[in-house]
Amino acid sequence: MPWLYLTLAGCLEIVWASFMKKSAGFTLLVPSIITLVTMIASFSLLALAMRSLPLGTAYTVWTGIGAIGAFAVGVLWMGEAVTPLRLLAALLILSGIVLMKLSGAEH
Repeated sequence: MPWLYLTLAGCLEIVWASFMKKSAGFTLLVPSIITLVTMIASFSLLALAMRSLPLGTAYTVWTGIGAIGAFAVGVLWMGEAVTPLRLLAALLILSGIVLMKLSGAEH
């Protein structure tokens, strides 16, 4: 169950980061509210996951999911540049997430 919580927390991090960008510095009400609600939910699920998972594993995976997801949202929906170096960086982050999961460090 902690991995499910962590995965959901990471997905919500993608949502809040994307809507933070859309909030124009918290000047637009609806994106700002979505940012805050999903941020609280993301942190809450991260906290639940951390009851069982080590800090380093949980935090690394959470931020990695958010980073990869935010990169994908930026490229696919916000017109951000795709370059070989940016793709390599995303691949390295993804590799780190997979290695953390495979490390089996549960306690």
